[in-house]
Amino acid sequence: MLRDSLARQGDWLFRWRSYIPLLLVPPVAADLLSFRFPLDSPLLDEILEGMCFAIAFCGLAVRGLVAGYAPRGTSGRITSGQKAAELNTAGMYSLCRNPLYLGNFLMGFGVLLFLHSFVVQTLYVLTFFLYYERIIMREEEFLHGKFGESYLRWADRTPAIVPRFRAWRRPALSFSWRTILRREYTSFFAVAAIMTAFEVVGDTILEGRFTFEPEWRAFFGFSLAFYLACMFLKKGTRLLHVPGR
Repeated sequence: MLRDSLARQGDWLFRWRSYIPLLLVPPVAADLLSFRFPLDSPLLDEILEGMCFAIAFCGLAVRGLVAGYAPRGTSGRITSGQKAAELNTAGMYSLCRNPLYLGNFLMGFGVLLFLHSFVVQTLYVLTFFLYYERIIMREEEFLHGKFGESYLRWADRTPAIVPRFRAWRRPALSFSWRTILRREYTSFFAVAAIMTAFEVVGDTILEGRFTFEPEWRAFFGFSLAFYLACMFLKKGTRLLHVPGR
């Protein structure tokens, strides 16, 4: 059956979902090599950069709100298979059923907007929804099988991706900044590193020589220091550990 086939594809895509975006590397590289300011306007380029940051960091904020209220036993970055110790229906999960994927979409869209390429953005949107559709289908089968009618009632009133803001329900757990730092520091650094790489390569192509502007050096330096500090705190100490998270 088609649904079974899509579910099997969802299993495979869930396992390898971290690597699927690499399919966009060739068109991204091609656009970088022909990078130009939009309408040859440096001012417009700076305005668009601000929009890129706003969209990407909205995505990070969505993921942060999920992580900040998340109990132990949710999927997170696991790739070996589905996992859910309990059904999350509050917080961001009261607004939409897949807030992590919403956050991922906004992060990727904001980062790729740096290229000012309609083709790349279109490929990104199509690729995103083609493979997340299958992942979501498989996850819904898993959650339905585990939580039964409770899942169906929640799914019936909660949209899949586009949030319904008036439906917000406060989670039982308190908000935890330490959990955000432990779970999401890699997402922050990935956004910062890719944006910096796009900026440096684009400016270098425009100038005809290696160009790494001071403000971007400062931004990347801060991001790298933040990443290394959080990694040390997570792996070398218990400071970011919160019981039950």
